[in-house]
Amino acid sequence: MSMGEIFLWEMLGTAVLVLLGTGVVANNVLRKTNGNNTGTLFINIGWGFAVFTGASLAAPTGAHLNPAITIPLAIVDKTAWSDVPVYIAAQMVGGVLGAVVCWATYKLQFDDHPEPGKTLGIFSTAPQIESKPWNLVTEIIGTFVLVAFVLFTPSYIGVGDPGNSGLGYAGVAFVVLVIGTSLGGPTGYAINPARDLGPRLAYAFLLPIKGKGAAQWAYAWVPVLGPIIGGTLAGLLFEIAPDPGARYQP
Repeated sequence: MSMGEIFLWEMLGTAVLVLLGTGVVANNVLRKTNGNNTGTLFINIGWGFAVFTGASLAAPTGAHLNPAITIPLAIVDKTAWSDVPVYIAAQMVGGVLGAVVCWATYKLQFDDHPEPGKTLGIFSTAPQIESKPWNLVTEIIGTFVLVAFVLFTPSYIGVGDPGNSGLGYAGVAFVVLVIGTSLGGPTGYAINPARDLGPRLAYAFLLPIKGKGAAQWAYAWVPVLGPIIGGTLAGLLFEIAPDPGARYQP
C-alpha cells in the first residue's frame, strides 16, 4: 500500500472516530440537543462505537487510528518503521478534521451554550483531580489494556478464530467501552494522542466558539505521552512473552 493510501484511510478513519466521539459528548453537554444530560454511560457507548465505525472505514490500513497502536505494531514488526510518520500524521490531521466537523454539526448549540468557557471537555480530556504524574499513570494503564487486547487477540496473531476474536473491530469497541466505564473516571481516558491532541489543536486555533476557554496546554502532554508509554509497554510485553499463538495450536 502506498503512503498516500495509508494517509487517506487513516485520516478518514480517525476523523470519523473523533467526529462521532466528540459528537456524543457534545450531544450530552450542550443544551437544546436530543441527548442533553444523558450521562457518562451514554458517552462511553458512543466512544466505543465511534472506534468501531472509524476502524471499519480504515480497514485497508489495519485501522490503527492511534499513535499508541501504530508504535507498538512497529515494535512487534507488524508495521514498517518507515510508515510510522505517515500513520501518525494522518491520525493527527484526522483528529483535527473530526473536531471541526463536530463543531459544524452543533454550531447552533455552541452559539446557544451558556458556558462556552467550559467547552474544551467536549473535544479533549482533563483530569478530575490534577496530579500529572498520577494522571499519566492512569493513561498508561488504560492504553496498556487496549493495546494488549489488540496485540494478543487470537485472530490478529493469525492462528485461527477461537473465542471472541471473531468480533473483530467490535471487540475493540467493547474494550474501549469497558476502559471508559472502568478506568475513565480519573482522566477521561484519552488512550489515543490523536484523539486528544488533534481536537485540542482544533479547539485552540480553528473553532470559532465565542468565549471559549483555554486549551490547557500545561496538561496536554499527559494524554499524549501516557498512551504512547502504555502502548509501548504492551508492545514490549508481546515481544518477550512466550509465543502467544502456541496456546491455540492443536
